[in-house]
Amino acid sequence: MSAVGHGEQDHGRLMDRVYRRQRHFYDLTRRYYLLGRDRLIAGLAPSPGGTVLEVGCGTGRNLVQAARLHPQAELYGMDISHEMLASAHRAATRANASAVIRLAWGDATRFNPYASFGVSRFDRIYMSYTLSMIPDWQATLAQAICNLAPGGSLHIVDFGQQERLPRWFRAVLRAWLAKFHVSPRGELDRVLHALAQKLGAELDFRPLYRGYAWYAVLKLPGA
Repeated sequence: MSAVGHGEQDHGRLMDRVYRRQRHFYDLTRRYYLLGRDRLIAGLAPSPGGTVLEVGCGTGRNLVQAARLHPQAELYGMDISHEMLASAHRAATRANASAVIRLAWGDATRFNPYASFGVSRFDRIYMSYTLSMIPDWQATLAQAICNLAPGGSLHIVDFGQQERLPRWFRAVLRAWLAKFHVSPRGELDRVLHALAQKLGAELDFRPLYRGYAWYAVLKLPGA
């Protein structure tokens, strides 16, 4: 495994500081504004034995939900925060899902799944409100695509641009999110369309809740 870079260390330490206490009540509060997560998880629909990776798995809430909805899938999660991974391990244990959920520390911009899990490619990769927290989010997209199997799909839900919501709402939301080092990615639509065209991939991109969130599924062509 390659040496850990300074940028990777700094971001990991930041996430640990942000979530050292928050992780204990994170799921109770985020349920009210991380909209579209359950829709994303239900839409994964992996085949029996299919491999599913969550990039930025946080507290493990989504992986536990995925284990309930897709019990025949092989589930994996990675995160750069050791604090969040500790919560994810506990969540998997409480849900009796430790045997089907594997977790690892890593940097999403250069994650090597084989080194961490012995898995080279995944049938499904998903990111739930992850890109808005990663400084080099475009590198994260590129790495995720590299880790997808032919015919696999990348599923994303994250903050949109609140296109059809009042300006005051957008201003208040952005100020609140900034306190947690969250930056909605206004170029996500353009970047995903460019990637889909370059890769010959199918892309389903749509706003949810009047643009509060953006939802995307990019499917690679088969082998």
